[in-house]
Amino acid sequence: MTANDWTTEAKGAGQIADVNGISLYFETHGAGRPLILLHGGLGSGEMFGPVIPALAEHHQVIAVDLQGHGRTADIDRPLELGLMADDIAALIDHLQLTKPDLVGYSLGGGVAVYTAAKYPHKIGKLVATSVNLRPDAIYAEMRVQQGQVTGAAAEFMKDTPMYQLYQRVAPRPEDFPRLLDKIGEMMGKDFDYTEEVRGLQVPTMIVAGDADMAPPSHHVEIFKLLDGGLRDGGWMGEGRPKGGHALAILPGLTHYNIFSSPLLAAVVLAFLDEPATT
Repeated sequence: MTANDWTTEAKGAGQIADVNGISLYFETHGAGRPLILLHGGLGSGEMFGPVIPALAEHHQVIAVDLQGHGRTADIDRPLELGLMADDIAALIDHLQLTKPDLVGYSLGGGVAVYTAAKYPHKIGKLVATSVNLRPDAIYAEMRVQQGQVTGAAAEFMKDTPMYQLYQRVAPRPEDFPRLLDKIGEMMGKDFDYTEEVRGLQVPTMIVAGDADMAPPSHHVEIFKLLDGGLRDGGWMGEGRPKGGHALAILPGLTHYNIFSSPLLAAVVLAFLDEPATT
């Protein structure tokens, strides 16, 4: 992966929303039914640069930089999915959006799940990409790597796209070690999002690469919480999951390139533009 993979030629209109004590940066692209796009850890909305044009053909894409990421400066609070979900709900109110769809990847996927779980009346459909329910769902060697994420690692990350993007766009580039400390602290905590997923009340698609950070079987497990993968779908789709949920395992993709893949854009659009079922 090169740094260019984490930038976008599709320049949108950048704005700031002052919500919950944070100055949340977001860019808008295109027009149509609103779609809020949430990036992964250590990234920004620019991660989606290669797929934004396709998404923006029929949707107003609102690419947000989450707390402490990209052009959104950090504030004095921990990085927590629930708090960032509150930010997204406040942004929806700030922009006076009516049930926008939520598309999140990795960290942003977790934020999207929490937002939809806590504020179902504010959300249309949800796409959660490359998320996991528990720490033990991901491969053991990746857990070891996550445990090494601290501010002390900043010096060793200077050649990475994460560092280079942050230095280019962050309001305070010197805060990168602080972001690493907060990400590391968040990843070091035990968690289980089973009940949040099981209780989702909006049509949800679970997406992952076939060589993602967790095995495909884990994403099938998540799908089962949503009434999926339990029976034959039927000739007329009558056996499909109640609530309009779906699962997509995308071939040839990993945790590190799925967010910029045309395949992701294709399945997201197919799901979002399909009439909702009950």
